[in-house]
Amino acid sequence: GDALQPALFAVLVVVLFALALGADAQVLPKVASAVLWLAVLLAGLLALDGLFRADAEDGSLEQWMLAPVPLAWLVLVRTATHWATSALPLLVATPVLALLLHLPSGQLPVLMCSLALGTPLLSLIGAVIAALTVGMKRSGILVALLALPLYVPVLVFGAGSVVAASQGLDPSGALLLLGAGLVASLLLAPLAAAAALRIALN
Repeated sequence: GDALQPALFAVLVVVLFALALGADAQVLPKVASAVLWLAVLLAGLLALDGLFRADAEDGSLEQWMLAPVPLAWLVLVRTATHWATSALPLLVATPVLALLLHLPSGQLPVLMCSLALGTPLLSLIGAVIAALTVGMKRSGILVALLALPLYVPVLVFGAGSVVAASQGLDPSGALLLLGAGLVASLLLAPLAAAAALRIALN
């Protein structure tokens, strides 16, 4: 049930935007990529505080410390599970949501590619923030304040790639930057999150 909450939240955000703009077929395509990206970003932020908190409360994190497997690997697996349960359903629902927002079919592949690269990047960045705040009580607002500035470049390049495609420009530059950020985060974020967890528990 908790895993489905981000997906339901994102769907509600998109539907509310469509209703607020009056289902205008001329206005909606211009804002469709931004609305979808904002919905995905806010949905991921909604589930971010609980990424490691349940494991900390039931003692699982202490067991992670004692496991023969490097802590960074366990963090990476936990983050991948978080992405699969919170972001992957949104990727599956994106074609339907894009249709609701009258997104041109030619821009859908670029949007899907940007989300496929950007959502794991958001999860990896969020894992570091969640690890830093896992030892704090009621850290929801603090998590948002720390995560949102780091999410802005991902949002800019993700939504910007679709805007570039809509203007007849080459979106590959923004997509390559997202890919480079994803590779760097795959290498560095689990190590940083593991170090933050050790500090929080000690």
